[in-house]
Parts: sequence; structure tokens; C-alpha cells
Amino acid sequence: MVFSSIVFLCIFFPAVLILYYLCPKRLRNFFLLLASLLFYAWGEPKYITIMLFSTVFDYCNGRLLEFFERNGKKYTAGRIVLAVSVVGNLGILCFFKYTDFILSNIGSLTGRDIPLLGLALPIGISFYTFQTMSYTIDVYRGNVKAQHNIISFGMYVCMFPQLIAGPIVRYSDVQQEVHTRRTSFSLCAAGMQRFLLGLGKKVLLANQIGALWDEIYGLKAADLSMSLAWLGAFAFTFQIYFDFSGYSDMAIGLGEMFGFHFPENFRYPYEAKSITEFWRRWHITLGSWFREYLYIPLGGNRCGAGRQILNLLIVWFLTGLWHGAGWNFILWGLYFFLLLVLEKSFLLKLLHRLPSVLQHIYALFWIVLGWVIFACDDLSRLQNYLKLLAGIGTPAVNQLALYEWSTHAVFLLILILASTQLMKKASVRLLEIISGRIGEAAAFWLKSIWCLTILLLSMAMLVSGSYNPFLYFRF
Repeated sequence: MVFSSIVFLCIFFPAVLILYYLCPKRLRNFFLLLASLLFYAWGEPKYITIMLFSTVFDYCNGRLLEFFERNGKKYTAGRIVLAVSVVGNLGILCFFKYTDFILSNIGSLTGRDIPLLGLALPIGISFYTFQTMSYTIDVYRGNVKAQHNIISFGMYVCMFPQLIAGPIVRYSDVQQEVHTRRTSFSLCAAGMQRFLLGLGKKVLLANQIGALWDEIYGLKAADLSMSLAWLGAFAFTFQIYFDFSGYSDMAIGLGEMFGFHFPENFRYPYEAKSITEFWRRWHITLGSWFREYLYIPLGGNRCGAGRQILNLLIVWFLTGLWHGAGWNFILWGLYFFLLLVLEKSFLLKLLHRLPSVLQHIYALFWIVLGWVIFACDDLSRLQNYLKLLAGIGTPAVNQLALYEWSTHAVFLLILILASTQLMKKASVRLLEIISGRIGEAAAFWLKSIWCLTILLLSMAMLVSGSYNPFLYFRF
């Protein structure tokens, strides 16, 4: 089940929300756990055992870490427990996500026909694996206390709002709210509005421009031109942003409705003026996770330039691999590693001397090119697509390119504006004016009507059976 589905919007979500508020507060964690397990089991019930195992596994590890610290064995037995937790979590993740990738590459290198296991990837396994790992690491470090209630811990791990597409919610982010959290009409209404805005991003923006990317990527080479290839690259650039940030908005909104405050995951990344700034704005919780639990423990930038470059190489290789079992994801990670090293070495100093608009153009060029690497899971097709972008062996413009550019020009302008703070600032200013003239209540209901309109338009798109992909099955 995904958020942008009729079943979720019309049946599961309304029923869960109503029953949650009817449920006594002492039973709400148990109810959310049951609802989350039902949500996860809807599409693949057999893999629910993996999530339950991870939950029990790290619950026990947390209790053991607490026990050994209390008995003065944190640096002996505690380290063993921590190692078991990390190896166990990564082992499960690697088995399901990378076994077939490794086998296929061994077969290609040796020339042997090695049968693949054909394992389906449990949805959200990369997200909840990182969450449970961060929990045991934080318990070992003394940053959080071990959770004694397995129901509460299970609710944290399985919580459906952020299960399938993030943000990566560390236990420290919600430690207090796991035990006690405040719910109110205003908080629920704000969460509902945030959820519906995210739904609009996903269904009305990401899905529509994503269909254009699929159309262009599926064309024969003879039908393409350089300008059409760039239009396809722009289309995927907008699709993945509005899809991913839309899911994050929906997750944060759902969390607010249930009394949780999840961390922000995006901060207008396409406004960045460098690749360094882009990665401070894009998938913030993943970047924070790798920095906190890998980059800094490896030594960060404290051990000289050479060691820092090695640490960055490890982090970005694994960042690429985390996104999917494919060479294009590894290349994508290494691509950003190279850009970040160049910026840290000298490029940032040069960029700061340029006008702001040129800094934006520089960053967006490399960002768009990076998304092409991310999107093309076949390396031969990636090579051909990069040639098209460079205009090698293809015309600059053809008739189809003129048609597609003219057809989608207005929509592209809307996407550009929606990916910046301009529309948000304009809407906030408008609401301030309305609040000042006719009252805050009127402004609240006006925003509610706008969100309801988004819901109705999104529902119309979903009922019509329009293009509605789930980009995070690889994660």
C-alpha cells in the first residue's frame, strides 16, 4: 500500500485516524503498531516477519547494551552486542538487496550461468534498517535510553507514515513522543494540510512530468534529438524531487496528525548554488545519518586531506549503493564524490566570485546530469543518453522536440516556480493579508479549501487510472 492510492486515501487512512482518536491514550502505541503491520502486510505479507525480526532483534540488543553498561562492561561485552547488531542489520539488508546483484556480476566476470535467487526486495527495508541501527548505536553512545516496552519500540520501527519512503526518523528524534505526545485539532489540521500538499506534489506534479520522462526515455534513438534528451532529463529531475519531497511532506503531515514531529527532509534543493549546498538541502535525514554514523566515526575531516578524501569516497560509494543494487547507483555516488572533492579543494572559492545566477546554473547542470545517471539503470543506455545530451550523432532539434517543448512549456514553468520558495512566500504573504483584513479563521478555511481542491484533483487523477509509479521499490 502506498499513500497515493485509492485504498489508502479512502479506506485505510480515514479508518486508522478515526480509530486512533477514539482509542484510549494508553493503547495508542499498540493500535499504531497493529495498523502499521497491516499497512506493510497489504502488499507483501510474507516479509512482515523480517521487520518483526529486526524489531525484536534490536529491542534485545538495546536492553543488553543497557545491562552491560550498568554492570561496567560497556567497552567489552557492549561492543560485541553493538557489532552483532550492526552486522545482523546490514546482513539482512545486503542479503535481500544485493545478493542477485553480486551473483549476476560474478557470473558476468567468470562467464558462468549462475542462477539468481529472485528475491523480492521488502519495501522500506533500507529505511527501517538504518533506523534500528541508529537506535542501538545511540543506546551504546548513551544518547538515548533503551526502550523497555517492546510495543512502543515496535511502533517506532513499523510506524507506517515514514516506513516506505522516509524521512529516516532516528529514535532520538521521537524518543519523548513515543511515550507522551500532544494531539489537538490545530495540530491535526496542520498535519492534514501538509499531507494534502504532499499528495498534490506527488499526483499532480511528479506523476504528470514523470510520464513525459518515461515517454522520452522509451523512444528510439532515431526519434531523439539533443533538445528532446535535455527535456527528458529536466522531466526526471522534477519528477524525483516532487515525488520524494511529496512523500516526505505526506509522512511529516501524517506524523503531526498522530502527534509526532518528524525531521524535515528537503529544503528547496534546486535553489542550491553548489553541489555541497545541494546535499545540505536534499534528503537531509540520509545525509545526516551517513555523517553521524559513518563519516565522523571514520575520522571526518580531522585526519588530514588524504584521509578526508578516503572517508568521502567510502561514504559516497555506500550512499550510491544504498539507493539501489545497480552500477548506475554506484556511479551516481562516485560522481557526486568527485564533484564534492573538487569543490572542497578549490571550486567553491572560484564559485563564490561568480554572480549568483551563474552559481545556480553551475549547480543545476551537474544536478540534472547526476539524475540522468541515477535514472538509467542500463549502462549502455546511459552512455547513449549522455551522447544525446552532448549532441553527438544527433540533431540539436527535431519536430518532436519542438512539439514536446511547446506542449509542456507552461507546466515546466509551474514546476520551476513550485521547486523554489517563491510560491510559498507568495502564499504566506497572501494569507497574512487575508488574516489582517478578515481574520485568521478565514485564512485557515481558505487554505483548507485550497487543500481540499488538491485532494479532489488528485483523487480524480487516481480514479482515472493515470500514471502513478512507486519510485522507492529499490530502497
